[in-house]
Amino acid sequence: MKTVVLGAGIVGTAAVWDLLRRGHEVEVADADADAAARAGAKFDVRSTALDVSDGLAVRALLDDAGAVVSAVPYRFGYEVAEAAIDTGTHYADFGGNPTVVSRQRALHDAAVGAGVLVAPDCGLAPGVANVMATKLIDDHKEHNPSIPIDSVQIRVGALPQHPVGTLGYQLAFSPAGLINEYAEPCEVIEDGSYGTVEPLSRFETVDWDGWGPLEAFSTAGGTSSMCTVHEGAVAELEYKTLRFPGHGRIFAAMREIGLFEEEPGPGGVSPRSVLLDALDRHLPRSDDDLVLVRCWLDAGGTRTTLEFEDISTDGISALARTTAFPATALVDLIHRGEIEDRGVATMNECAPPDMLLDELEAVGITVSSF
Repeated sequence: MKTVVLGAGIVGTAAVWDLLRRGHEVEVADADADAAARAGAKFDVRSTALDVSDGLAVRALLDDAGAVVSAVPYRFGYEVAEAAIDTGTHYADFGGNPTVVSRQRALHDAAVGAGVLVAPDCGLAPGVANVMATKLIDDHKEHNPSIPIDSVQIRVGALPQHPVGTLGYQLAFSPAGLINEYAEPCEVIEDGSYGTVEPLSRFETVDWDGWGPLEAFSTAGGTSSMCTVHEGAVAELEYKTLRFPGHGRIFAAMREIGLFEEEPGPGGVSPRSVLLDALDRHLPRSDDDLVLVRCWLDAGGTRTTLEFEDISTDGISALARTTAFPATALVDLIHRGEIEDRGVATMNECAPPDMLLDELEAVGITVSSF
């Protein structure tokens, strides 16, 4: 099957690597012609310069493709998904913005009619972390159906192996995605009901052998659709981001004084644009990173936990591995006929947990249970 990868950054190129490993014919496209050409030359695949805001050009590229993995900014998610439906192409993206995913939901009937699966939220979190939490819920319902679920918790961090500076953080991709997570309302289930809480709030300390102590705090997008899917069936459900201590409160202070605001100020420049430029220019970058994921379920006085940690391997950063490989695994499962869902469904709604986690173990992302 021919699979198109949109975006030749660290996540897009990791997706190309894994799709080739899986035997797919791959074409990579990027708005930056040089970046596309470099990726094409590195992996010996066809490359194309493409402006994804050009709907006709996107449709022409996808016309003979069985699937597309979209590694472009989330703001293009609706338009690219719509183009994929028009060309009969299965679609996966890395999501992270509930507003965009809600718009994509409106394409469900069109996707069913076209015989394709549109799967947003297929990265790390949202993505495989939600699949792990779903596995905990499914397993509990199968083996202990009479015991109510008190709490499902998800903690995820993409961190430098060697933190420097006051923020203890390094950039792996555009800071716009980071600030989006820190600025939007965070979906939760509390007392069995759907709700939202403020980002950069509800701080806690997390111990993690070899890397802790860490701090965790509320951020947006990480629950994917879980708070609507499991409302009424789970008493508490929450996602928090892991960082080295101090990071979250510094960004909370930035938010409090208006640095996240997108409206231009008196000088005609928005505070957020200034912040994004500063982060982009001054935060360090390195492939020496790690990803930590821990999900647990409490019920009847017993806790069950699923966890993994991943570090950069074979020149691919841990964040790129754990973001790209869930999506490429999903696309391959569709190609093999293992996933037959059609319409619009997030990864935690359409991917059988054991099947997806087995696919990731093949690339060294191994989930432990205790």
